[in-house]
Amino acid sequence: MAGATVWVPSANYSERTRVRLFMERHGIVDLQELVRRSRADVEWFWQAVVEDLPIEFYTPYEAVLDVSRGPSHARWFVGGTINVAHNCLDRHARSSRRDRPALIWEGEDGATRTLSYGDLLSETNGFAGALKRLGVGRGDRVGIFLPMAPEAVVALLACAKIGAIATPIFSGFGAPAVAARLNDCAAKVLITADGTFRRGHVVPLKDVADEAVALSPCVRHVIVWRRAGCDVRWTSPRDVWWHEVVAGEPADCATEPMESEDPFLLAYTSGTTGKPKGAVHVHGGLLVKIAQEAAHQVDMGPDDTLFWVTDLGWIMGPWEVVGGLAHGGTVVLYEGAPDYPSPDRLWYLVERHRPTILGVSPTLIRALMRYGVEPVSRHDLTSLRVLGSTGEPWNPGPWQWYFDHVGQGRCPIINFSGGTEVGACFLSPLPIQPLKPCSLGGPALGMAVDVYDATGKPLRGGVGELVCTKPWPGMTRGLWNDEERYQQTYWSRWPGVWVHGDWASIDADGEWFLYGRSDDTLNVAGKRIGPAEIESAAVGHPAVAEAAAVGVPHEVKGESIWCFIVLRPGFEPGEPLAKAVRSVISDNLGKSFAPEQIRFVRDLPRTRSAKIVRRAIRAKLLGEDPGDLTGLENAQALDEITSVP
Repeated sequence: MAGATVWVPSANYSERTRVRLFMERHGIVDLQELVRRSRADVEWFWQAVVEDLPIEFYTPYEAVLDVSRGPSHARWFVGGTINVAHNCLDRHARSSRRDRPALIWEGEDGATRTLSYGDLLSETNGFAGALKRLGVGRGDRVGIFLPMAPEAVVALLACAKIGAIATPIFSGFGAPAVAARLNDCAAKVLITADGTFRRGHVVPLKDVADEAVALSPCVRHVIVWRRAGCDVRWTSPRDVWWHEVVAGEPADCATEPMESEDPFLLAYTSGTTGKPKGAVHVHGGLLVKIAQEAAHQVDMGPDDTLFWVTDLGWIMGPWEVVGGLAHGGTVVLYEGAPDYPSPDRLWYLVERHRPTILGVSPTLIRALMRYGVEPVSRHDLTSLRVLGSTGEPWNPGPWQWYFDHVGQGRCPIINFSGGTEVGACFLSPLPIQPLKPCSLGGPALGMAVDVYDATGKPLRGGVGELVCTKPWPGMTRGLWNDEERYQQTYWSRWPGVWVHGDWASIDADGEWFLYGRSDDTLNVAGKRIGPAEIESAAVGHPAVAEAAAVGVPHEVKGESIWCFIVLRPGFEPGEPLAKAVRSVISDNLGKSFAPEQIRFVRDLPRTRSAKIVRRAIRAKLLGEDPGDLTGLENAQALDEITSVP
């Protein structure tokens, strides 16, 4: 994947960034020294971050880091008291920024709303008071099953304000997936809407919530935001309307000082492989880590507007909210499909709301590429100065398309890699460094990450396991009610080392690349390869828009590769094209990795966050149980998997 450098920041661009100003304050002259020092002395770095941003504590902490219970149970900012809501809302609403926009929202139906910091504080205080009146207090879990709208942010911050633990749930899940999360954390309250809009249809969220709560005896109250105006079933006194429950609540509600290690968020994995994991994130560490990333990696400041295409139920939803509001900036929220009612919807949103920072998944760009350049070029995207991405590895073609046509060759692509349990990212470039296509740059600041071979030794010039050798502030404090699974999943392979489960490599220039999950690895006649490498090679053919590679049991090879292809407009499937795609893959990777089967499909099964679900494809092929599919955007795409020749 290593290629030529395509982005070199100008001196003027580099000098104005927040990370460059941080370096100047600490007498650091080059990026290599900053990365080295931040990894070697993590306590110095994170202390400097708290002072630099600044992050406000009610009570100063006594120690930056305590590892007396081992690295898997590290504690940060020990003895300090803090609250996410104070840092993201209260202090801005009580300053000169009170009338500045905090949130800009647009619904798929065209509805829009802007909330200033003062507005957001008033709504959050009222809702926090309502939660308290319903019996919610410190440590209680509150499910948030809402579309990406201001109410979702109000609910998140209101929970933080009173010391409850917010549990965001992806708004596209079905009832069993919602119930699994509610029951796992014993949520006392579920917050939802009557409905939401998706591709021109009303999605009946309240109906899904009712089914989920019927399976979740822990839930005492369901708070319903009237969004779509659709008819809903009502169970009194359990169900309460949002607008009624906040009526008469005072516009002021005290923010609770929380211990730095008190839980703020339960972020659940998607549950695509077994029982969902509830990653526990705390007020101090998660806030500091996300605020640092937003400032240094995407250069978020008080005059910036951040728009990440995501859902509150994925970790980038809380990341967008906390990262944008911690700096007193503006956050754009969009409820709906990014290519509806026309392929240019996302680019229209950028032109209309003028974000300076845009974040997407690689799969979303691959999907939008199918419509060509014209939907992008018809809109003014000049407000953008930083592009972000996360979720999965890039292919060179889509990365270059994003760089050339969305960023117009003048915006760096800050490609994150982390995850729900990480709380933020392990790897990321900075806007002040040269970039190659698809690169992750290197270790995120303050993160002691490495690539290990099978024996647990650092590896260069090959593909190995991505690991972290020191704790970090945003690290999950465990999996909710499942200590054994936490230790087994992340800490059991090598003592004191977090094994993330991703394949990674470091090239001769020191740039890092990812190749997908190590548990997705294909083993063909003893040769191991990640599906992303197969897919990247396939997308190199001009006819191929998207690809998904899976391994199928083979009597001789162990596994053979089957590749499912979505074509660009104007190309017709057939054996000649299949041979051509197979040839491109074998030319790039060797004949050993030529797919046994090339199958053309109209679409690939994906989540609403645009991740292709290879596990579901493989299960469909083999007639196995695919697990939880409630998060799929287009489950009907699976029907083609076994029907196409």
